[in-house]
Amino acid sequence: MDYTYSAALTASQRATWRIEDIIGAEKRLDFEKPFLPESLARVGALDFLDSNERMVLNQIRGNGYLCIFGLVEEFILPFVLDHARPTLMEDDVRTRAFLQFAGEEAKHIHLFKKFRQEFDAGFGGSCPVIGTPQEIMKAVLAHDPLSVALLILHIEWMTQRHYIESVKGDEDLDPLFKSLLRHHWMEEAQHAKLDTLMVEELAAGRSAEEIAKATDGYLALGGMIDAALAQQVQFDLDAFTRATGHLFDEWERRRFTDVQHQAQRWTFIGSGMSHPNFRATVSAIAPDFHDRLTQIASVFS
Repeated sequence: MDYTYSAALTASQRATWRIEDIIGAEKRLDFEKPFLPESLARVGALDFLDSNERMVLNQIRGNGYLCIFGLVEEFILPFVLDHARPTLMEDDVRTRAFLQFAGEEAKHIHLFKKFRQEFDAGFGGSCPVIGTPQEIMKAVLAHDPLSVALLILHIEWMTQRHYIESVKGDEDLDPLFKSLLRHHWMEEAQHAKLDTLMVEELAAGRSAEEIAKATDGYLALGGMIDAALAQQVQFDLDAFTRATGHLFDEWERRRFTDVQHQAQRWTFIGSGMSHPNFRATVSAIAPDFHDRLTQIASVFS
């Protein structure tokens, strides 16, 4: 993949947008419509819920989806700045591209906080989300920078896949929520290219053993995310019960947990880990990791 800092910077400047043009004032969420496409929400398999309950669960999942993106961007922002800082005076275009990247991530964090305020007001209550941002940032950034860059690249390509394959063509979604995802996708499209360059820079000059340790670190971060997603499913279950009053029997609770955990796993792990562009970059720096990655990704489908 032949990406350049110059092309990414130019594209980012063309795609820029303002938060106040997307959400707030008369621009309100429509709680009569689903927020997430079924391929991500996977509420249809829970046939013991009625149609209204599935809508509520879809919206709870939509809230968690954007709030979790906000959380991950809390560690992406300082990581990008730290990567750019040592060579600020060496390449003006590279510096501007990474600062644009960081500025857009800060804007996305602000956007998702604004969304959560709107969601809480319209939904009639707050739905808990994993965190805190500071704890997650500390845990992630304690890893090898190449491991972290691989995780970020995974997230960037995951974002692209969600919008292009699932959101873009779904006309049943709330238009405002869909607009949030579209505008996020527009800027993340350039972030995926810049993070590809970042991974290549961080891998350059490393031994095969060092790169193998970095890929192990990436998998360890994936395991940490998987455990956090299991906790998010319990938060969603509790929020759903409060919102609907639905009383689960033991089988329903187990079924809800199994289906929704796998839905979260696909959304945040499998869809990124199996993305062809992510796999191409990983294979280029760690050819021996390809088959192992394929096997692991199949667990999160």
